[in-house]
Amino acid sequence: MPKMKTHRGAAKRLRKTGSGKVTRSKSGKQHILTKKASKRKRRLRKDTLVANVDQKRVIQLLPGQ
Repeated sequence: MPKMKTHRGAAKRLRKTGSGKVTRSKSGKQHILTKKASKRKRRLRKDTLVANVDQKRVIQLLPGQ
C-alpha cells in the first residue's frame, strides 16, 4: 500500500493537540468587521475544538500529523 497523503486544505486549517483532539479557528473574522462588536471579535480570536461528531472524519484527513 502507498503512503497515506495528508489533505493539504485541512492541514492549513486544522491542528492536532497533544491529546489528539483537533483545533480549528472560528469563522467570521475575515471581513465586514466594522459592524461587529469588539467583544464579539475578541471571542472570535480564540481557537476552538472540532465537534465530536466530526473528529473521526477530520483525523483521517491528517494522517501524518
